[in-house]
Amino acid sequence: MKVGIVGTGLVGATAAYSLLMQGIGREIILVDLNKERAAAEAADLLHAVPFAHSLNIRSGDYPDLTGCRVVIVAAGVGQRPGETRLQLLERNAAVFRSVVPAILERAPETILLVASNPVDVMTHVTAIYAEEYGLPSHRVIGSGTTLDTARFRALLGQLAGVDPTHVHGYVIGEHGDSEVLTWSLTNVGNLPLAEFCRLQEIPFDETIRRDIDRQVRQAAYTIINGKGATYYGIGSALARIVHVILRDQRAILTVCTRRPQIAGVRDVTAALPQLIGGNGVLATFPLPLDDGEQAALQNSAAVIRRAIDELEATM
Repeated sequence: MKVGIVGTGLVGATAAYSLLMQGIGREIILVDLNKERAAAEAADLLHAVPFAHSLNIRSGDYPDLTGCRVVIVAAGVGQRPGETRLQLLERNAAVFRSVVPAILERAPETILLVASNPVDVMTHVTAIYAEEYGLPSHRVIGSGTTLDTARFRALLGQLAGVDPTHVHGYVIGEHGDSEVLTWSLTNVGNLPLAEFCRLQEIPFDETIRRDIDRQVRQAAYTIINGKGATYYGIGSALARIVHVILRDQRAILTVCTRRPQIAGVRDVTAALPQLIGGNGVLATFPLPLDDGEQAALQNSAAVIRRAIDELEATM
């Protein structure tokens, strides 16, 4: 099973490392405008193969993506000093305008997994470009709030003193400041979070809840301030999504994909719990949110839609 990664910066390279260490796929192709960088990353990763899993890892160009089941798109440009979010979006949209066709001309039946930020808008843009090549939107997936959900569960696992895999709660909406933590639906071992904490005599009040919300919502800012970028978490999230697709695991993940409407907001791309399998997004599940969460989701979808509107006005 062949996986392509376009863009071999910190996120793309770390995704490749996560795939290697978990033995996901059989062949990994690294593509980058900076061919020297891609070749160096491929060589470094190849030297880790004897300590991990037997995969073939090499650098290449777009023709080498032929036959890829999944292509991770981690390409894009960084924000310049004084540059607005819209200007950054315009430049990244221009990058994708060349990257997406180059991928689909060689791998027309692949699944595109978008990692570039702002991921909701860039996934929407990718779906528009991919549509011109006959690729349906359910085969264009963004990492969405997969990482935010993992952050939420990790922190709740620490609070509850349990393995985070037994914590069930989602972060939905924008991968950004307006994201929505679904506190009303969060449970541990099938018990509502508050009830679990009561039974275990674990302090849990509004102050603790606000602190966890802050840590989830501001995680990227905190990490970037400390070390310049985030990549381990998102690299692992991308590897998980690829694994689900390659194995047709039919897992529910909070990825983003283009939808006719979300919370009353038309034609928008935002994260919701989605059933993922070998053909991409198989189903989307609306959640029974409380009134405050529903209003927050509508606001989050509207934030993304406004960014899309601003970008489309320049395209």
